[in-house]
Amino acid sequence: MYTDTIADFLTRIRNANSAGHRVVEIPASKLKKAITEILFDQGFILSYKFDDSGAQGSIKIALKYDKITKAPVIKSLIRASKPGLRQYASSADMPKVLNGLGVAIVSTSKGVMTDKKARRENVGGEVLCYVY
Repeated sequence: MYTDTIADFLTRIRNANSAGHRVVEIPASKLKKAITEILFDQGFILSYKFDDSGAQGSIKIALKYDKITKAPVIKSLIRASKPGLRQYASSADMPKVLNGLGVAIVSTSKGVMTDKKARRENVGGEVLCYVY
């Protein structure tokens, strides 16, 4: 049993990236599915598949690598808000990752979204992680 399932999700992706795996399988939840969709929309992963054939289900994520150098597209996955210290930001104080080159994933009252979309919709929330 994991107390921080988002940190486990990010760690599984980080470990698969550093080991050079093409696919990683992760136990599913609604929040993890939303984060996976954001990673796909922002171009950090190649594809994903939700498998609901179990009690919990799973997410299969195909990782993306550079064609020439074979380096992983995801350089860093950092958990911002932790169970012991939650990180919240208003729409005005929303963090920019690498001056807009990276993405901060935020859980808001209107759902899980990127920092750019949260600024556009003028909502704040819990900053879950930074990806670049």
